[in-house]
Amino acid sequence: MLTSERSRPLLCLAGIFFTFACLLTAVYYNFPELADEDREHFKYPRNLDEAKRLGLILSQYKEQHYYTVMCGIVVVYIMLQSFAIPGSIFLSILSGYLFPFFVALTLICSCSAIGATVCYLLSFLLGRGLVTHYFPERVNSWQTEIEKHKQNLFNYIIFLRVTPLLPNWFINIASPVLNVPVSPFFWGTFLGVAPPSFLFIQAGATLETMTHTNVAWSWHSVGLLSFFALLSLLPVLYRRGKGTDRPKSD
Repeated sequence: MLTSERSRPLLCLAGIFFTFACLLTAVYYNFPELADEDREHFKYPRNLDEAKRLGLILSQYKEQHYYTVMCGIVVVYIMLQSFAIPGSIFLSILSGYLFPFFVALTLICSCSAIGATVCYLLSFLLGRGLVTHYFPERVNSWQTEIEKHKQNLFNYIIFLRVTPLLPNWFINIASPVLNVPVSPFFWGTFLGVAPPSFLFIQAGATLETMTHTNVAWSWHSVGLLSFFALLSLLPVLYRRGKGTDRPKSD
């Protein structure tokens, strides 16, 4: 019985791997036959030049195979987020290049939230026990702080996603260890990734002329993210202010 309980997380991990493998295989075999000159560039982009080539290829097939192209990006995007693999920035830029703004934004927010939640689940199953075993005092301290702000977790998740204070993979892995509930984690991620995604979607519209991924960052974009970060904290500040204004009972 004990062996079965210990093997359950590994079986869940294997099941997730198998699911992604099946989805990727289905997308690959349902994709239209590629021309010889396109086949060598039909791969996950690791730099901007590869993203440009892949964008041109996908744009050629998108008109007649719109949903196949979209499904391919969705599956790869969720997989990267699920296993904390870097590089989703290129898929965000590609989405801005291939799809209308609101379609791209919905796609990125949904994939980010779903993938982050899968990563949350994997951390809960595989990493929670290790962290609590080796760092029990630190985890207890963190959990105490989370408990103090449990009414504001949704806003804090949005704030952390908008700002670059903590990497997204760390937020995904640490949240289940700190007993952050799934619901504020999911919806906070969905809304929190929207402002930075807005910048990458705009950059993707000029993919063919881009020279580096930092084109999305400027003083205007920093100001925009700062505005949304402060906006996410307004309900928290309001509740605190309202709490301090309450009359003290005799």
